Amino acid sequence: METRAASAYDAEAMGRVLREIIEHTGRQRPNDVEFVMGRYIADPVSIRCTVATDGSGNVVGFQSLKKAVPGNPYDTPEGWGIIGTHISPRAHRQGVGKLLFLATREAALQAGLEKIDAYIGADNPSGLKYYDAMGFQTYRTPQGIVQKVCEL
Repeated sequence: METRAASAYDAEAMGRVLREIIEHTGRQRPNDVEFVMGRYIADPVSIRCTVATDGSGNVVGFQSLKKAVPGNPYDTPEGWGIIGTHISPRAHRQGVGKLLFLATREAALQAGLEKIDAYIGADNPSGLKYYDAMGFQTYRTPQGIVQKVCEL
């Protein structure tokens, strides 16, 4: 497995990862190239979006890091980072998340962030367990959500 910064070239493969997650979990979310470009790759508040690729160069997961701005949809305090992690079910338990977070954590430190927020559905046990393993701690629980913070 390798990680690198995501580019427009990766948008279709990232959408495919989102569709694989939808098929596995039943949780609906946009997954087309336009959405991936706007939400993850070319978002003006993006600090870094990292893809993980397998030995054949196929994208098997990605992680985005954005800077929280006033009025963000997660109510994350301004100046914190906001993380999102998306890993294909076919790549679970292979160290993909750990590799992605190493790159994201480094990007957060380089950007001068002190904290990163993860906004996770309370019905997503694998996501909750992942962020716990990466050192995140629960700091609030709006209805149906668990928000965790990682202090850098």
